Amino acid sequence: LVLVYFLLINGSYLLGSLVSFRALSRFRARMESVDVHELIAKAGAPPLTLIAPAYNEEATCVESIRSLLTLDYPEHEIIVVNDGSRDATVAVLLQAFEMEPAPRMSTSDVPTAEIRGTYRSRWHPNLWLVDKANGGKADALNAGLGFCRTPLFCAMDADSILERDALTRVVRPFLEDRRTVAAGGMIRIANGCRIESGVLTRVGLPGSLLARFQVLEYLRAFLASRMGWEALHATLIISGAFGVFRRSTVVEAGGFATDTVGEDMEMVVRLHRHCVDRGIPYRITFNPDPVAWTEAPETLRVLGRQRDRWQRGLTETLTRHRGMLLRRRYGSVGMLAFPHFYFLEMLGPVVELVGFLAFFLTLLLGWATPTYVLAFLSVAILLGVALSILAVGLEEVSFRRYPRLRDLIHLLALAVLENVGYRQLNSYWRVRGMVNFLRKKQGWGEMTRKGFADIRAK
Repeated sequence: LVLVYFLLINGSYLLGSLVSFRALSRFRARMESVDVHELIAKAGAPPLTLIAPAYNEEATCVESIRSLLTLDYPEHEIIVVNDGSRDATVAVLLQAFEMEPAPRMSTSDVPTAEIRGTYRSRWHPNLWLVDKANGGKADALNAGLGFCRTPLFCAMDADSILERDALTRVVRPFLEDRRTVAAGGMIRIANGCRIESGVLTRVGLPGSLLARFQVLEYLRAFLASRMGWEALHATLIISGAFGVFRRSTVVEAGGFATDTVGEDMEMVVRLHRHCVDRGIPYRITFNPDPVAWTEAPETLRVLGRQRDRWQRGLTETLTRHRGMLLRRRYGSVGMLAFPHFYFLEMLGPVVELVGFLAFFLTLLLGWATPTYVLAFLSVAILLGVALSILAVGLEEVSFRRYPRLRDLIHLLALAVLENVGYRQLNSYWRVRGMVNFLRKKQGWGEMTRKGFADIRAK
């Protein structure tokens, strides 16, 4: 069982990387022939609202909002939703942007926790703050959705930094294909980068080894995985840190689910199901060009909570919508993406745990020859290294955001180092997430942020 799983998951990753390589090559060639700004000028930029839920974000919220105010997009509003923060998030925002109470009518009937008040900036008329009782990120998104007046909205994290042309690039699929109901962008690690007045001015690798491992993970997840699923028209995940949605379709689908910690993936899977079941022509896509930069955890404790939550969210979504599994009516989503995530990503940690136990048991009982043990470990490590090197290669031939040679060397070295200790830790955290799912544990846990000032200082 373990060997079959090992072959299946690594084979699918390798195949996905090859598909991604071809898709990225086509994408870059296409982008060189398309002027996004000219496309916006001809087709007209659809008005858009950025919805940024904030919970205990006093360390990062001002820098993040400043970055949103510098975005190069013709017509957009910013709604920051304070989700019952227990720190000084509201006070910091009110003071930094001179916000004062202002009435705003609700535009949808999606239920949310109590709205305490709405505020508008005196300096920036397009900047709003919605203060509400705590209800979780999904509830905060629904609150922002309730005050959204535009056909499109961008769901993001209040601790993320968007590049200036990110909105212009992420709405391209909506202009090119009217069927588009959702589009996701690329997420990159901000640790080690220089951010001044909300604008990214220099890209660099983090000083923390733990954060550097996450840089490699994100390259694999987005360039080598999501780009591959996009090429197969089977995008199943749009990161909650940066995704644009058609407001009317999300409202029709009932808004974001508040009874899961994986509201981003659940929303995308539900949109697939909603549109197919109702015969609505649609498209859900991933676009690697627009970028959001986010702060990565730099302690094992916080990172472990994050991965635990990700695994719980994945499991909640897949079990809730398991009726899509291997159903032809859902096309490549039901026949390819859903089985991959259900059998390999969701159940994978359990198989890995059984594999580790069985492996050590065979060693203790003398059932495995040294040759077999050495061969298995060598193949496992080599495949892991190969997948990471492929991800770095995809970055180099496509966007090359890390132009310094020493950064490239560090990334290649990390491709080897992460196989000893770090990947095993990830497996443990994912198993813990499965156990917590079975225990019906809810909640995110504390996600401590250092703030972009500290990131810049490094």
